[in-house]
Amino acid sequence: MLTRLGSLNALEQTKAGHGWTRWLGGSLPSADTIGRVFRSVDLHAIRQLLHKIYTSLKRGKSLAPPAHGLMVLVLDGHESHASYDRSCSGCLTRTITSKGPDGEDVARTQFYHRHVAASLLARDQNILLDLEPIRSGEDEIAAAIRLIDRLLEHYPRAFDVVVGDGLYARADFFNAVLNHGKQVMAVLKNKERILMEDLRNLLPGVAPVELEHAGAAVKAWDMEGFKSWPQVKVPVRVVRTMETRRVTRQRTGEVEEQTSEWIWVMSLPKTQAPTRAVVQIGHRRWAIENEGFNEAVNHWHADHVYTHDAHAIQAFILLLFVAINLFHAFWRRNLKPALRSRFTKKHVAAQVEAAFRNGDLAIAWARAPT
Repeated sequence: MLTRLGSLNALEQTKAGHGWTRWLGGSLPSADTIGRVFRSVDLHAIRQLLHKIYTSLKRGKSLAPPAHGLMVLVLDGHESHASYDRSCSGCLTRTITSKGPDGEDVARTQFYHRHVAASLLARDQNILLDLEPIRSGEDEIAAAIRLIDRLLEHYPRAFDVVVGDGLYARADFFNAVLNHGKQVMAVLKNKERILMEDLRNLLPGVAPVELEHAGAAVKAWDMEGFKSWPQVKVPVRVVRTMETRRVTRQRTGEVEEQTSEWIWVMSLPKTQAPTRAVVQIGHRRWAIENEGFNEAVNHWHADHVYTHDAHAIQAFILLLFVAINLFHAFWRRNLKPALRSRFTKKHVAAQVEAAFRNGDLAIAWARAPT
């Protein structure tokens, strides 16, 4: 995973290198052997590795909270792959309708795997903590609640608030998080119609707070004490923002103003998270997409199916989380700022691959150009 080779067959091509013998004390197993072993590898052991990385960073004062003081856990679903031809006992299914050669509708069964991932957002570093597969016949929220239960067993004090997208604005999810003594926040969509109607009715009588966030001028309406969502065990708070930013069009050079609306519903009181903190937390939610899934897919081959087996897929993704966390900890905490400014992460990743092949990580990096 750290070498970013992208497949077990690519790994097998490096078998002749002497480095693996130094690392493993023997020859590198074949691609088929690794795939077979990962069908039954201990997932708890990999999760213990993830917890060890978190503990080491925490003890080393490397996971400081953001300026608002709240550690945020972000949950989001991710579909690892889809196929019409290959399947396993853990595959989810859906029917895809497309046009046939004669223009007729053709329905085909597609097989796919989807997981809920959890990322911890610190001040300048994000840690991928765990993931939970979505099982056949259940939705994403059921898997998310199962994931929260396990995370709070192993990371009881790691985070203060759980954040999700519009899918997580559900009473069962809110209550599950609140039952653990944590705060919860999600994007509010129109599906909670009564709550949205109350919000729209109250907006004219509330003066907005004006602030700036990431280059955008923000007007925020912040209201507490909503009881229009009786399924949630506590009154909720709603924050609505109108954000305007100036954008220069690359083709014409013209400057345009773009305005976007965001609405968040939460249990967070104003005393714990003022309006500015809510805006920051709401937008940091995208970190799991931009710095988590996108990087993992584009640079770490996260969507590659090493072995088409539900258990093996989960094990490989968890091991990938270990590699990503280790790499970013090395990048941020071991490399000097001058070195980070001169070389890209891709260059450092190439050095890591060369180090594995040479069999000595420290020596390989010491010989890197400075």
